[in-house]
Amino acid sequence: MRKSLLIVSAMIEAGAGLALMCCPSAAVALLLGAPLDAPAASALGRLAGAALLAIGVACWLGHGEAQSRAARGLVAAMLFYNVAAVAILAFAGIGWGLRGVALWPAVVLHAAMAVWCLACLGSKRPNAGHRETSEMGLDHA
Repeated sequence: MRKSLLIVSAMIEAGAGLALMCCPSAAVALLLGAPLDAPAASALGRLAGAALLAIGVACWLGHGEAQSRAARGLVAAMLFYNVAAVAILAFAGIGWGLRGVALWPAVVLHAAMAVWCLACLGSKRPNAGHRETSEMGLDHA
């Protein structure tokens, strides 16, 4: 379940990151209904795109070791990111009245991803006790 989450997260975040890096104004217009007009805003949009692409790369590289502590930490970080994305985007829509065609689908997607992260963090990894004793050199079998 964690491996699938990391693969899906990698695809979503890398795609969003590439869109923001290549066409920040168009990507933001789809999301918020308003383009980025100032050069500083475009630069910040590209920086956010690079950050999302980095998240995508981390998730992709982490999927091969989905049962490791590092992957669990990555899922916890993705939980924080998804919850923050829901809060920020929902506030943009409700508080500031921004209306992009992709805004509410993005809110729903991030909420679903947050629930998936919670489910992955709540599940016990298989053979956790055996692996930990083996790593500590206590497994003599």
